[in-house]
Amino acid sequence: MKLYSKDELIKEIRKIFDAGWHKSVKKTIDTRNDGAVGNTLESLLHIKENNLPIPNAQEWELKGQRSHTSALITLKHTDPSPRAARIVTSLLLPNYGWKHKEAGKKYPATEKSFRSTTSATSYTNRGFKIIVDRGQRKIRFVFDPAKADISDPEIAIWLKSVERRAGLGQLQPEPYWGLDDLQYAIGTKIGNCFYVIADRRVENSQEFFLYKELYILSGFSFDKFVVAAENGNVLVDFDARTGHNHGTKFRLRQGCWKDLYTDVQRAI
Repeated sequence: MKLYSKDELIKEIRKIFDAGWHKSVKKTIDTRNDGAVGNTLESLLHIKENNLPIPNAQEWELKGQRSHTSALITLKHTDPSPRAARIVTSLLLPNYGWKHKEAGKKYPATEKSFRSTTSATSYTNRGFKIIVDRGQRKIRFVFDPAKADISDPEIAIWLKSVERRAGLGQLQPEPYWGLDDLQYAIGTKIGNCFYVIADRRVENSQEFFLYKELYILSGFSFDKFVVAAENGNVLVDFDARTGHNHGTKFRLRQGCWKDLYTDVQRAI
């Protein structure tokens, strides 16, 4: 594989931008977190996923999104501790999950779902929240049944089922991410990024992308990341069902790259 300097790689990406519309490498169409924009660009560059062909490739990440989207940006997949407890599959799904919308149709009638996009600034409608605990140097995932929106009949029924299954006390064990572990895991993953934005169109159920913007993000600051989590711009996203755990992710709100990086420059 040929190696490029950062500037040479930008030139290669510019050629792809100038070439017009490109067929997506995925069959999904605007699917949640499908990664199609970035994966398609990687294919056009003839590189493996997130294996940018520059000498210090391990320090660079490629991310992409469709334009005009409010979707959150996935920063890093990392399941909560304690890892041995298998928090998602052994605690959250069986004790706090709810009936999957496709249960009895696409999936078995017993299929449960646990999907929670969770911030530090407010509770979800089911009573979940993250807390940035600087004293304990961890990000904690907590449950307060008093914060559940029982004016919604579905949530009221769900809360009663939680009481039967696990009680309405604190999560045991409490899920968390150690800040020291996160600093290493996230800092090494997204220390510097190429971030691309593409327009999209669909023809005969096939998506196509027109790449239009490239940003170079450098100087990732974990201190800024922690503040962004406290301010609600970095969130934790659980996405699991009985038959498959899609992984737990730290995600960023749109337009908040400067909350994480000291240098954000548009290259194209």
